[in-house]
Amino acid sequence: MLSRDVGVIVVTMRNGGAFVNQHLTMNGDRSSFAASVEKEPPGGSVVLVIEDDSDLAENIRADLEASGHPVQVAATVTEGLHAARFGNASALVIDRIVHGEDGLSIIEALRSEGKSTPALIVSGLGSVEERIAGLKAGCDDYLVKPFDIRELTARVEALMRRGEDMGVVRLRVGDLEMDLIERTVRREGELVDLVPKEFKLLEYFMRRPGQTVTRAMLLEDVWNFQSPTYSNIVDVQIGNLRRKLDPTDNRRFIASVRSIGFKLNANY
Repeated sequence: MLSRDVGVIVVTMRNGGAFVNQHLTMNGDRSSFAASVEKEPPGGSVVLVIEDDSDLAENIRADLEASGHPVQVAATVTEGLHAARFGNASALVIDRIVHGEDGLSIIEALRSEGKSTPALIVSGLGSVEERIAGLKAGCDDYLVKPFDIRELTARVEALMRRGEDMGVVRLRVGDLEMDLIERTVRREGELVDLVPKEFKLLEYFMRRPGQTVTRAMLLEDVWNFQSPTYSNIVDVQIGNLRRKLDPTDNRRFIASVRSIGFKLNANY
């Protein structure tokens, strides 16, 4: 946990058979790392990056820190495993091959010890077999090189939110409200009739209000596609979703971000 108060969130959670609102304040005491791992900087949720390519590590650090996430870097499997065991990282970014050693060994060790810190593997090994091996080892996401640093940051933030969202049954963004138990969506209190794929697509956006998501992210996470051949599906479904959320087209809940993707306007 971090030593400074980093905010209060209100979520609706299931507590037995009842729903309760909880105000969660994230604070805590700072922990020390071994001398081989950089000291924790102040700020938001810490990300531990285990990467032996110093240039790539610096690029990852710069983008994550620009998004408000302090970063610690370890350049070997031994240092990374020590930091992951005894530090307080909210997420791990691990290169698949670190100085000739398999980064999956870090995840396997942590999972065998009961540690569930979300982990993203980055790798030049992109075959289906390699991805499956990563998931079986206990990683939560797998990103193939080369990749856009912005997508890595978005995926790391999604992993951290996934842990925070355990037990959440309602999402609210502006005038939109989603009930994850009843599988209903309301806009300004009025029901919006969505088919299952539209519901899943909107849920993906509502868990990332104001965040730009790429077509590749949507294809992989919502449709489970790996090929950009199907990219037109994203645009068609977003068009359908926009019309259902706002038949008059006076308000654009889902905005296009030129040459990148889309985002849900958090102010609506």
